[in-house]
Amino acid sequence: QVQLVESGGGLVQPGDSLRLSCAASGFTLDDFGIGWFRQVPGKEREQVSCINGGDGSTYYSHSVKGRFTISRENAKNTVYLQMNNLTPEDTAVYTCAAADLLSNYCSDYGPLTYAMDYWGNGTLVAVSS
Repeated sequence: QVQLVESGGGLVQPGDSLRLSCAASGFTLDDFGIGWFRQVPGKEREQVSCINGGDGSTYYSHSVKGRFTISRENAKNTVYLQMNNLTPEDTAVYTCAAADLLSNYCSDYGPLTYAMDYWGNGTLVAVSS
């Protein structure tokens, strides 16, 4: 059974850090481009970051570049999103997704919603003082 499960969300203060995890089962993450998205209720889903299978090249949206880092641990079949210097504007439900089509191109195009094959259910990140 193919599954993506996110974890690591929570309530933090501005300036704090969180590390989100995206654990896969039923398929090998290394064969896919893995993307992180976020969405605030009432707003469109936003691309956040993406990592290629294979060479591990990465993509970051302008709003998170320099603060967030995506990485992959193949032995655990897990992708991480390290989020530093969080601000209230980062508050959202964060969801990971996997795309076979983007296994080598995620870093060039970012995580394209329509290309994703599998989705997790999301984890809530709330940044507030």
